[in-house]
Amino acid sequence: MQKEKAGRAVWAEIGCRKVHQMIIILKNNPDPEQIEDLTGWLRDLGLTVCPTVGVGQTILGLVGDTSRVDMDLIAALDIVEDVKRVQEPFKNVNRKFHPENTVVSVGQASFGDGSLTLIAGPCAVENEEQILSAAQAVKEAGAQILRAGAFRSRTSPYSFQGLKVEGMRLLMKAREASGLPVMTEILDASQLPLFEEVDLIEVGSGNVRNYHLLTALGKIRKPVLLRRGPSMTYEEWLMSAEYILAGGNSQVILCESGIRTFETYTKNTFDITSIPVLKSLTHLPVAADPCQASGKYSLVPGLASAACAAGADGLVIEVHPDPQHALCEGERQLVTGKFTALARRLFALQETKGNCGTVC
Repeated sequence: MQKEKAGRAVWAEIGCRKVHQMIIILKNNPDPEQIEDLTGWLRDLGLTVCPTVGVGQTILGLVGDTSRVDMDLIAALDIVEDVKRVQEPFKNVNRKFHPENTVVSVGQASFGDGSLTLIAGPCAVENEEQILSAAQAVKEAGAQILRAGAFRSRTSPYSFQGLKVEGMRLLMKAREASGLPVMTEILDASQLPLFEEVDLIEVGSGNVRNYHLLTALGKIRKPVLLRRGPSMTYEEWLMSAEYILAGGNSQVILCESGIRTFETYTKNTFDITSIPVLKSLTHLPVAADPCQASGKYSLVPGLASAACAAGADGLVIEVHPDPQHALCEGERQLVTGKFTALARRLFALQETKGNCGTVC
């Protein structure tokens, strides 16, 4: 743990400086004295060595001018499995530096361990009856985390902005009544004191480039769900996650929420490709939100199933007891009965994947 924290500190310190990077993958159970000799020699060359120790594998990350390093010479050493140069600017989130999946735990739920976690609940907390009813319904359907917005970030200043502090109080009451951990969205770093009891902090697509907020979230030890911005590339998205990890908080879940394209039939275009791509680029768990991506409840079951089949670690589904009278985004929220059927379908699909050994 101390070695990983030291490595993050180094990556944070170098920031955006243009440097060469290299990783040295060691063989299983390398000789400690040989590792010490190798790292000492590399430091004598003026390089910073950041070790990452995993189960059965150790990786040495090198930062600095590696042009003087003879890759063939290092590859020939008894303890070395492989040597690679790294081009990506993100380090802490990079799977090359951290080959094993990071597992993020929220209450009894886990992301990244091969299971499927459902985060469900209304778009916003509207009143006590609504949130308590929704919490009980999604729990009975199999959801492991309750979601609802107390603070709402809306395009129009005249739209419902959430119940704010009162919404937070009702959300905590729903957590106590249902026993489910809760996720809700933060809009500004100044709100962090209000989120001390929140189990999973959501960063919406409008704040994914709020680097002041991301830096602040890196200093806490609480799980964060980081949505993709509608105009973000994979690298830009991962660099936003890098801000959080650089501060020392590795409990980050990435959430695909759709991107803006020329198509206007749906709110956004659901980028199903992002799930397997991110699985190859990063060790962080990946979730998806078909409700926000499509903006239409009728499309949610199919998109949710596709995300599950593609390997998503979790799904965010908006569920409301009475969507037709919802104060915001009613057109994309499932009624509780339809969510129950969808949850049953998704868990069956996940079990089928496990039984056939499919790797997505």
